[in-house]
Amino acid sequence: MTDLTTLLEVGGPLAALGGGTAYTRAKYPALYWSAVGGPISTVRLLSSYSSVMEACGLTVAPSRLRVLAVKATTRREVRPVPPRRGIIRPTSTGLRIRLRLALGQEPADVAASAERLRHAWGVHAVYVTTVKPGVVELRLVGYDVLRRVRMPRKTASGFLKVPVALREDATPFVRDYRAVPHQLTLGATLSGKSMYLRHLITGLAPQSVALVGIDCKRGVELAPFAARLSALATDPNEAADLLPALVKEMEDRYDLIKARQGIAPDTPDEEITSDIWGLPESERPTPVVLFVDEVAELFLTATRKDEERRDEMVTQLIRLAQLGRAAGIYLEVCGQRFGAELGKGATMLRAQLTGRVCHRVNDEASAKMALGDIAPEAVSAACAIAPELPGLAVAGDTSGGWSRIRTPYLSLGDAAEICRESAHLVPELPALKPFQPAIPIRLVETPAPAVLPHPVTD
Repeated sequence: MTDLTTLLEVGGPLAALGGGTAYTRAKYPALYWSAVGGPISTVRLLSSYSSVMEACGLTVAPSRLRVLAVKATTRREVRPVPPRRGIIRPTSTGLRIRLRLALGQEPADVAASAERLRHAWGVHAVYVTTVKPGVVELRLVGYDVLRRVRMPRKTASGFLKVPVALREDATPFVRDYRAVPHQLTLGATLSGKSMYLRHLITGLAPQSVALVGIDCKRGVELAPFAARLSALATDPNEAADLLPALVKEMEDRYDLIKARQGIAPDTPDEEITSDIWGLPESERPTPVVLFVDEVAELFLTATRKDEERRDEMVTQLIRLAQLGRAAGIYLEVCGQRFGAELGKGATMLRAQLTGRVCHRVNDEASAKMALGDIAPEAVSAACAIAPELPGLAVAGDTSGGWSRIRTPYLSLGDAAEICRESAHLVPELPALKPFQPAIPIRLVETPAPAVLPHPVTD
């Protein structure tokens, strides 16, 4: 009986502690990492750094001066020299450490050993970035940050910058329209494409930007944000009228830029500009972001008259994509597929869309349409996205870089409420005034009295 009591007294708390730790690791990975995982990985890194670097082939032979100094002061064996380690900086999702590479090493050598370092130090992933020549930063991620997305509190937000998702290395994915003016977003039904669009709209809503929408699905995606939209087209006929107005607005802005270029010869060079951002703030027109949801609806035709309308709309979209950046007009094109089978002009339009975001797709050909021409190795990553992870996507650009991202959950009601609160920021653009959507009046319900009145009788 005494042994059983002792076992319960000792084993009970240990079992409770182990069970609590396992539960915390599964349900609250950030808390587990801060309390348990982070300290353990730090101890592993400090105690095994030299041996791990030597096993990964990241050491070099010591210099002659070092060999002579070691032999003169001690009798121990002269070991290869690993990269010089900086201070370990813990974060809420992992660890960050900078390495100064030894002579003859390059960042690709460290990146090739990232998987070995991950297993050696017991972390979820290791990412390598170049800080400056000869210095790289290791970002150790302690757990899968894309399983339950929590955006960082501090992000690099600003004008025309929207932190829309989280990367797999725990850094925010920021949609910067000044750096990447046009983007193509593909994804099958229920892949999270609409969630990505919500975050873009709600991120731009508090800024001084004109938002224009083309939603040929009768407005089911963009109509809830009508309070913040400067224009909305809900079918191909309305889109055929809206796009020429945008092209005319773009041409007027080019006339404004050219008028600025034809100034007096004594004007300083810094006042000569080739886009709206070089204009004085008092003369600068408001930027316009055009959202096209389900772009395939603009390409589908049934009659010859529809083909003529389609060709005109595609030509106008291509003009906006080619010339819109300098005029402050940016495109956000969304759809399920975007290939040459849509019709004439589809490939030319896609070539103008610098940014690419590919959610889960139904076939490999759709992933190749989004990423095949800029990052072929990212196609397999896009095809491996599971249906159980809506919002997960692969983001790339024409530089060839790509990464996995995931948008946090945002309900449609919350997104619509943000747009209603920002309705006073809708800019005055006369060219888009005829296309501004009608905002339904919200009826305020009068609460019923606590005591029902009774009629007075004689």
